[in-house]
Amino acid sequence: MSAATILIADDDQGIRTVLSHALGRLGHDVRTTSTAANLWRWVADGEGDLVITDVVMPDENGLDMVPRIRKLRPDLRVIVMSAQNTLLTAVRATERGAFEYLPKPFDLKELIEVVQRALTAPMDVDTPAVREPGWDEEEKLPLIGRSPAMQEIYRVLARLMGTDLTVMITGESGTGKELVARALHDYGKRSYGPFVAINMAAIPRELIESELFGHEKGAFTGATNRYAGRFEQADGGTLFLDEIGDMPLEAQTRLLRVLQEGEYTTVGGRSPIAANVRIVAATHRDLRTAVRQGQFREDLYYRLNVVPLRIPPLRERTEDIPELIAHFLSQSQDSALPAKTIDPQAIERLQSYRWPGNVRELENLIQRLAALYSQQIIDIRTVEAELSDTSALVEPDSTEYSQSLSDAVERHIRPLFSENSGELPAPGLYARTLQEFEKPLISLTLEATGGNQIKAAALLGVNRNTLRKKIRELDIEVVRSVK
Repeated sequence: MSAATILIADDDQGIRTVLSHALGRLGHDVRTTSTAANLWRWVADGEGDLVITDVVMPDENGLDMVPRIRKLRPDLRVIVMSAQNTLLTAVRATERGAFEYLPKPFDLKELIEVVQRALTAPMDVDTPAVREPGWDEEEKLPLIGRSPAMQEIYRVLARLMGTDLTVMITGESGTGKELVARALHDYGKRSYGPFVAINMAAIPRELIESELFGHEKGAFTGATNRYAGRFEQADGGTLFLDEIGDMPLEAQTRLLRVLQEGEYTTVGGRSPIAANVRIVAATHRDLRTAVRQGQFREDLYYRLNVVPLRIPPLRERTEDIPELIAHFLSQSQDSALPAKTIDPQAIERLQSYRWPGNVRELENLIQRLAALYSQQIIDIRTVEAELSDTSALVEPDSTEYSQSLSDAVERHIRPLFSENSGELPAPGLYARTLQEFEKPLISLTLEATGGNQIKAAALLGVNRNTLRKKIRELDIEVVRSVK
């Protein structure tokens, strides 16, 4: 990549210095300024091959400059940075023509990679501008959180807003999958069309096809009138297929045909109807496992999984909990409940909780605290009592546990491939990974059985001699106690 002139506008001297040094070491000519006026003067004079701009500057909002820059110099790429790390910031940056949006604090390595792409990618990869529906700045955000996990979701959503690509949202129950689907619709090019949702797990199996595709009068016993199905109801908008993993196989076949041919027929109908909808599906199940078990069609899985989007469980983004708490407390006031605050110690306790019910569980807890307790400040003892009552009722879902365990292993292994500049890890990766998993598994099992190796072997489902061998190989201390 040849050297380029990069224009940087940010009112933070530290950021200007870091970027200037980092990009300068790569051979680029870097010019920095703290004002939008200076940046615009350089752009208007035809200077620069790339712009990196902050959003909040003393004389102008950086986002407002992007359309003007693109209009004056369509070939000049603009990278937007912002500490206002919300979904709306990411969407606005994309719709106004920014090449990329990066939240602050940014990863320097990632920024350099974005700069390299911006300087080398063909011009036709730019995301086309999406018409702006004129949002109110005070509008309540559809998604809450500024954690790195949520920032990545915002960036992906912003890239998808101007497309009709089918999206598969995965995540545990209570993570907010429907909120993400609604955000895709509300801030996308189909926002003026309807958003129609159907939960496959809540519809009797024999009625799913009729609910999806509609039926004609007399199509079956009880069909006294024509019924417009969800595809017809969602015409011109978005159809959200929630819990798609619970769809019966026969209905899967009909859905596949719609995705392949772009049309469908009602139950009892003969004339095909064009399907003018964007499909967003969601599930808490591992569909790859369902495919292997013959419970979900492989061809339908690939048709739906065009853009996979995983929503992290709350335990993976605990830094978002204070902001979520503030949001839910504000909602409780809107419902005419008295204003409440939560003691900092209580918030720390809430951040240490595992949240098997995810954001939905947190929302329910905050509403309960606001409604049932008279004190204006909720203290840690009150929170502890509520969490104790809740924990006794929660039974972890085995499917979600397996999925989160698999995700944890993947997160552990992935850096070995992604952080070594393309170099592969040392040989023996399988044995090393297996050993890291086996040791805590065997140790905890022995602890649970009081060091009884016969019981532990039975619980693990392995031969007793195999267990003894593993204990020696992994140097596991066996502590005997009465169980």
